[in-house]
Amino acid sequence: MTTDIATAPTAEKPTTTTAREVPSTREEARFLAPPVDIWETEDGLTVVADLPGVAPDAVDIKVEDGVLSIRGTSSYPNPTDATLAEFSLAGYYREFQLSDRVDPERITAELRNGVLTVRLPKAEKARPKKVEVRVG
Repeated sequence: MTTDIATAPTAEKPTTTTAREVPSTREEARFLAPPVDIWETEDGLTVVADLPGVAPDAVDIKVEDGVLSIRGTSSYPNPTDATLAEFSLAGYYREFQLSDRVDPERITAELRNGVLTVRLPKAEKARPKKVEVRVG
């Protein structure tokens, strides 16, 4: 014999409380960490990230408190009349700690065919300087 939980006898009735809205502290969206390649040149660092399905206006790049954050939202027209919908796209999110050798005011980014290229120029104080030696 099985007992249905909804109709099972209970020793005492649970007290009811009024539900109050509690602000959410976390987003319910899923994010993937996009694969990246990073290399250093004489002028700075270059970060290349794969963001397939992301439009240029859906990329958000920020530098705050020495942290570079890359967020991309992919879009897919979900059919509203689907009987079963198991497919959904996740967004992309990645963070990088920047050193003081990067000039945050001159960072540039370009998205082409789902590949994001972020150029992080070196600050002037971090660039190697050649010192001329005079004979005298």
